[in-house]
Amino acid sequence: MRVTVVGTGYVGLTTGVTLAYLGHQVVAVDHDAEKIELLVQGVSPIHEPGLEVLLGQMRDRLSFTTDTAAAARFAEVILIAVGTPVREKGDADISSVEEAARQVAQGLDGSGRPVLVIKSTVPVGTGRRVAHVVGKVLSEKGCSNPFIIASNPEFLREGKALHDTFYPDRIVVGAECPEAVEALRRLYRPILEQTFVPPPFLPRPEGYRLPALISSDPTSAEMTKYAANAFLALKISFINEIAGLCERVGADVREVSRGIGVDARIGAGYLEAGLGWGGSCFPKDTAALQAMAAEYGYTMPLLAASRQVNDRQRLLVIEKLQVILKVLRGRLVAILGLAFKPDTDDVREAPALDIIRQLLDMGAGVKAHDPVAILRARQALTGLDVEFMGDPYELVSGCDAVVLTTAWPEYRGLDLAELARRMRTPVLIDGRNIFSPRDARRAGFTYMGVGR
Repeated sequence: MRVTVVGTGYVGLTTGVTLAYLGHQVVAVDHDAEKIELLVQGVSPIHEPGLEVLLGQMRDRLSFTTDTAAAARFAEVILIAVGTPVREKGDADISSVEEAARQVAQGLDGSGRPVLVIKSTVPVGTGRRVAHVVGKVLSEKGCSNPFIIASNPEFLREGKALHDTFYPDRIVVGAECPEAVEALRRLYRPILEQTFVPPPFLPRPEGYRLPALISSDPTSAEMTKYAANAFLALKISFINEIAGLCERVGADVREVSRGIGVDARIGAGYLEAGLGWGGSCFPKDTAALQAMAAEYGYTMPLLAASRQVNDRQRLLVIEKLQVILKVLRGRLVAILGLAFKPDTDDVREAPALDIIRQLLDMGAGVKAHDPVAILRARQALTGLDVEFMGDPYELVSGCDAVVLTTAWPEYRGLDLAELARRMRTPVLIDGRNIFSPRDARRAGFTYMGVGR
C-alpha cells in the first residue's frame, strides 16, 4: 500500500520503518528540516534499539519530506502521529493534530478515497474534530474529495518499540465505516498473520500468539489508549506504595512482587518498585484523563492517588540520603542514569532530573552519567550546575553518595568494590533495586534500595 506517516517521533518513525519493512511504500513527514536531513542520511534522531539498522535497509521503500500536502496526495492511508503535549490545565493539546490534518487536506485533490488515521494519543471526540477540520479545508478549496476517518492508537514501549510493533498483543481500530477497518486490516495483515520474515536481531518470540484485531467505534478506541496507560501507571504506583510498607515491616518488595505476579489475574509486568514512572506517556496521559473526567464533572480518585504516589517516590531518594548523610548541603552526589528508562534517550519526566533539581536546591553538588541520554539531559537542565561524565568510575570519584536512577544493563556489571573505593563516603541508593544488598555491603557500601 501507499502510506504517509505525519510525524517522525518515537511512534511515527517506528511505524513508518516497520510498514516499509513489511513491504509498503512509505513517505514520512516532519516539519523539522534538520530531522528530515538526518533521516535522509540514514541517521535516527532518537535512540531506539534496531531502528537505525532497519532505517538503513529501507531506502527503496521509505522516503522523507517536509511537504505534508505532497505526501498526502500520494497515499491510500495517512497516519497522523504527531505529539499531543499536556497543557497547563492537564488536558491534551491537539493543535498539532489539527494542523497536520489541515496540511493533509491541502494535498487531497479529489482522487481516491484515502483513510485518514489518527495514531496520536488524543481525547475522545478528536476523530470528529479532525473530520470537521479536513472537511472545512476541502470545502474552501471547492473539492468534494471523500475521505475516511479512523482511530488506531499505538501501544509501544520506548526501548522496545520495534518489538511491540512487530509482535503486538492487539491492534485497535476505531471507525464508523467498514471500509476503514478493512483498509487497516490490509495494512497490518503481515503482522496480524505473522507472515513476514523477522529481522535477524528481533526474532519472533517463542510461543507468540497471533494478535487480535479489535474493531470498535472511534470514541471507544480513543478511550482504550488512555485506559491502558492509566492502568499500567496504577499498577506501578500500587507496588511502590506496597514497597513503602515493606520497608517499615521488614519485607522485601521484590519477593512480594514475585509472589503476586504469578497470579494470572495480576501478572508480573509493571510490578517493579522504584522511583516511579516518567517518559512521554504516563504523566501526560493520566493528566489528560483526569482533565477529561473533570470536563464531565466526574472524579477519578484512584488515578489521582497514583499520580500522588508517583510524585512521592521521587522524594524517597532525598529522604534516604538525609537518613545516612544527614545534611546534604556541600555534599557531592553522583547520579547513574538520566533517561526515564533503559534503552532510550528520552528524559521527559525522568525521575533523575527531578532528583537533580532537588539536590541542587538543597545545596548539594551533582555529577551525572548515562550511556545515551547525556545530550538530551544537558538540554533539559540548561542553566543548572551539573557535571556530566562519560565514565561511571570517574563519575563517583570523590563523591559522598551514588544514586542509581535508571536500570541500564551496563550498570549491573559495574565493579561495586571499585566504585566504593573511589568514593569519599561509599553510600549507594539503589533506586531500581538492580544490585544485591549483600554484594553492595560486602563491597563496602552503605546500601539502601526501595522496599527492601
